[in-house]
Amino acid sequence: MLSAFAQAFRTPDLRRKLLFTLGIMAIYRLGTAIPAPGVSYANVQECVSSAEAGFLGMINLFSGGGLLQLSVFALGIMPYITASIIVQLLRVVIPKFEELHKEGQAGTAKLTQYTRYLTIGLGLLQSVTVVTMATTGTMYPGCPFPVIPQDDPYSLFLTVIAMTAGTGLIMWLGELITERGVGNGMSLLIFTSIVASFPAQIGTVGMSNNGARNLLILLAVLLIVTLAVVFVEQCQRRIPVQYAKRMVGRRLYGGSTTYIPLKINQSGVIPVIFASSILQVPMMAAQFAPNAAWSQWLAINFASGTSWVYMVTYAVLIIAFAFFYTSITFNPDEVADNMKRYGGFIPGIRAGQPTADYLRYVVTRLNWPGALYLAVVAMLPVIVISGMGVQSAMQFGGTTIMIMVGVGLQTVKEIDSQLQQRHYEGFLQ
Repeated sequence: MLSAFAQAFRTPDLRRKLLFTLGIMAIYRLGTAIPAPGVSYANVQECVSSAEAGFLGMINLFSGGGLLQLSVFALGIMPYITASIIVQLLRVVIPKFEELHKEGQAGTAKLTQYTRYLTIGLGLLQSVTVVTMATTGTMYPGCPFPVIPQDDPYSLFLTVIAMTAGTGLIMWLGELITERGVGNGMSLLIFTSIVASFPAQIGTVGMSNNGARNLLILLAVLLIVTLAVVFVEQCQRRIPVQYAKRMVGRRLYGGSTTYIPLKINQSGVIPVIFASSILQVPMMAAQFAPNAAWSQWLAINFASGTSWVYMVTYAVLIIAFAFFYTSITFNPDEVADNMKRYGGFIPGIRAGQPTADYLRYVVTRLNWPGALYLAVVAMLPVIVISGMGVQSAMQFGGTTIMIMVGVGLQTVKEIDSQLQQRHYEGFLQ
């Protein structure tokens, strides 16, 4: 990997792309440190430690620490990710969206435009929620200092508009990386946010009781999880596909053999994010009746994230969402129709509906190890950290490791492919 980066920096075109990508990432990190208008930076620093645990801590990790700092980039890239997932799910509900998806580049551009509009709308909604939680004390429980001293409508309006504009700017920066840089821009911005918080999370474990022992155990677990993620993410079930020969005009096409690469983990980290979000709903409902018996039961079993009830529910939700999201993103009927249209077939399987049934059977069989892998990787670091008694590092789990390793692998692959392309061009010239 290091040799690929070194060779890339020696190639002028790739060096410009890499420096451009690093520059955008630096701008993104700078934006997470700039407080929004009307926010008292000193008071936020006094109160931020009271909100680092729980679901807000997880969102703060994905925003690079900008959420709890109430910065201009407080919402991070999460509104865009949420909007993208919603647009994908709407393809099943709204036939027009499915038609746009099948239209090719023009339809994809239209769906991208809808995603942008939805991102701004979600950014506005989430910024209003964040400002409301900050002014009412819900975000920083027990903090005696007002993080937004002037809570008049005009000041709050400026804060909301600044955070919403920050969401649009982050979306634009991610698209710039995708167009002019190296790798997927949105993924790299998430990678930047997680890596920026990585040293602080490791330092928290190192400064705990028995810090040296805990740190060694954590590093060993991280190494094992990283190796497992690399192994599983690189695994494929290759289904052979053979294309019959056919005449188009005076040319003979087909006669080649290829394969359909099916990953063990087809859904990525989306099921883990969905499950984490769903598990925060009971705690939000418990805030409306804090003295009720059911509310106290929820606080005991779901607040810390270490009880067996929470773990079992978490694992079941991850497995369920893995099957659900895979059924949304991979359509065996569509793949079978495309193969039949271009004269392709799986050896031993008839074209058409039998091919779709076979693909559905294979994907279902692959989903079980993929979903179990997601559940184990998501919970193992949390179990180890909770056993150490370091509650402030609970948000550092398997999800962050999967994102870091996955984005790193994808970026290195793209750099390597561009290097090979330039190598072949130089050889031919």
